[in-house]
Amino acid sequence: MKHIAVIGSGSMGNGIAHVFAQTGHSVLLIDVSETALQKALATIEKNLGRQLEKGAITEEQKNIALQNIKTTTEYGAELANCDLVVEAATENPEIKFSIFRKLDEICKPEAILASNTSSISITKIAAQTKRPSQVIGMHFMNPVPVMKLVEVIRGYATTDDVCSRIMEKSKELGKIPVEVNDYPGFVANKILMPMINEAIITLHEGVAGVEEIDTVMKLGMAHPMGPLQLADFIGLDVCLAILKVLQEGFGNPKYAPCPLLVNMVTAGKLGAKTGEGFYTYTPGSKELKVAPFFSK
Repeated sequence: MKHIAVIGSGSMGNGIAHVFAQTGHSVLLIDVSETALQKALATIEKNLGRQLEKGAITEEQKNIALQNIKTTTEYGAELANCDLVVEAATENPEIKFSIFRKLDEICKPEAILASNTSSISITKIAAQTKRPSQVIGMHFMNPVPVMKLVEVIRGYATTDDVCSRIMEKSKELGKIPVEVNDYPGFVANKILMPMINEAIITLHEGVAGVEEIDTVMKLGMAHPMGPLQLADFIGLDVCLAILKVLQEGFGNPKYAPCPLLVNMVTAGKLGAKTGEGFYTYTPGSKELKVAPFFSK
């Protein structure tokens, strides 16, 4: 599996392309937007530059990694020749289902199709194809070049051979893969999202403020980032989408998203990517300020 395609060039997609390219794979990065692809390449080059500054890679390794990436807006012949495709599109079931139906038609029969979904059923995704035994989850963590974990999710029909090959491929990338079964939220988000939601409920109920909640979790529980800041980093729309998957999948009211989270997403306050969530974010600044709505 040396020829890789990555579908989607957002923060997860460009990170996945980065780690594959850096470890000697030929990467085809696909997105519907040429502007998004150029932005992704700039991000990858910037992140490789940071690795170079830290002495983690050489100038030659940086250049080779960039040369290993080709971009396109087309699902064409090059995609048909890929050994492994990793889908990293928006966390929306219908979008992912549509992509997998296309991939099943275009990709060679022996190709493995993987999804970076953080919560959507791999079995449901696999059911969109005629090769459910070759569909698997590869849930990378953000930021992909830094975080070691890959959740490898087996769908109902995923074969032992496909799972074993993806576990080994993850290790080749310098990651630590953990095999999990296909249930809503898998492991990471089944545990993480209720915690984030509870932090938002705690804020909503007036128990404490944004900084106070995050400080308690950082200093009291040794979390590197408080749950509200982490929610901003993930994207509040993504958090909401995952909670809805958990609520629907388990039919349990404990996963119901806090009304405050719903309102923030409705208002377009999605966290770092929109410049405001629980905190405000200024390009080029590392200073963290509580959003005006919560500092009244």
